[in-house]
Amino acid sequence: MPLSEQEQRLLDEMERHLLHNDADVVSAPSGDRALSYRNLVYGALLVLAGIGGLVVGVILGDMWGIVVGVVGFAAMLAGVMLAVTPVRRASTATPTRTPRAAAPAKGSASFMDRMNDRWDRRHEGQ
Repeated sequence: MPLSEQEQRLLDEMERHLLHNDADVVSAPSGDRALSYRNLVYGALLVLAGIGGLVVGVILGDMWGIVVGVVGFAAMLAGVMLAVTPVRRASTATPTRTPRAAAPAKGSASFMDRMNDRWDRRHEGQ
């Protein structure tokens, strides 16, 4: 059964609220932390250098080969860590919210309680 327009709007609003306020539920980095393309490029280059070090280590085969292989593996590990570590962005402007008189404090009510209150306020106004 398809959703009505009002149910679809409510669902869209709940989804936007969830993506905006519940960062622990969303897997993508949000807020003031994000992945840096520069770090992704440097990390990829380190991984490629590490793979090259492993290949050279296998070719050498003696004691120096083991050392070069270990250094290559460490470079690969460092490259992956560099590529996936989010960096803190400097926020230039912080969004301001208008205070609501009837709304409870953010920590005192659960997400569903707040959604139910909003639903009730909407239906009281109609």
